[in-house]
Amino acid sequence: MRLTKMHGARNDFIVTDARSQPLADAASFARRVCDRRAGVGADGLILLEPSSIADVRMRIINADGSEAEMCGNGVRCAARWLDEAGEGDCIAFETGAGVVRTEVRERVPEYLVRVGMGRPRVSPFTVDDKAEAFVDLGNPHVVFVCAHLEAVELEPLARRLQNDPQFPSGTNVHVAVVENAGTISVRHWERGVGLTQACGTGAVASAAVAIQRSLAGSPVEVLVPGGRLIVEWDGNGEAYLTGPAVRVFDTQVKVGDAALR
Repeated sequence: MRLTKMHGARNDFIVTDARSQPLADAASFARRVCDRRAGVGADGLILLEPSSIADVRMRIINADGSEAEMCGNGVRCAARWLDEAGEGDCIAFETGAGVVRTEVRERVPEYLVRVGMGRPRVSPFTVDDKAEAFVDLGNPHVVFVCAHLEAVELEPLARRLQNDPQFPSGTNVHVAVVENAGTISVRHWERGVGLTQACGTGAVASAAVAIQRSLAGSPVEVLVPGGRLIVEWDGNGEAYLTGPAVRVFDTQVKVGDAALR
C-alpha cells in the first residue's frame, strides 16, 4: 500500500488513497503504521474514500485505532495530497463533522491551505469549580484560558476528563494564553493520541473562546508547539483555519490480502 507521511504544524499523519486500496480493518492498520518505534510513525492515519455527497470522504483514524470526527490539520494535508495528485485546489470533504471545504491559498514559499471549519458553538463548562469553556466543532473541545501555558497540568487533567460522564466519547483538551488582541498560544491534548504539536480544531476552538470573551479579535494568530496557524471568525458564522501542509516522504508497506477488502 502506498503511503505519504505529511504534517500540519508538526501534527503528523499518514495519508493513503483507500479509493483504490480499501482496508478491511482500518483500526489495526492505523495502530501498526502510526507506531513510532515499529511503524512509519504518526498521530493518525488519513483514509481517502469515495463519497456520494462531496468530492471525497476523509476518515481520521487516531494512533490508538479510534476514529475522530474531523481534523483541521489533517484535512489540509489531504487537500495538498489531492491537489498534487491533480484533483484540484478546491476540495469538498465528507467528514464525521459534515462537509468541509478547503482551498489551496499558496504553494510557495510554503504550502498554505484554508479550511472552512463550520460554526463554533461555545458554552460554559465547569471543572474543579472553575468556569472554563466547551466548544463543539463537530468534535468536542474543553478550553482552559490561563495566565500561562503551564498553569494547568494538561495531560493528567485531560486523561481524567476522558472518564467524565459529560463526554461519553471523550474530549480534546486545550490550554490557551492570550498574548495580545491578535495572538494566542495554545497547548493541545487530543483524544486517541495524547499531547500533540498542534490541533487544528483545537486552535479554532481556543480562538473562538478568546474572540467570544472579547480577549482577541479576528484574525487570530495561534501559536502552537509545532508552528503557527491563523483563525478567522466573526463570532457568528463559519470559522476558517489557514495553515501549512508539509509533504515529508512517500513510502510503501506490505499489507496482507486479508487486510484489504
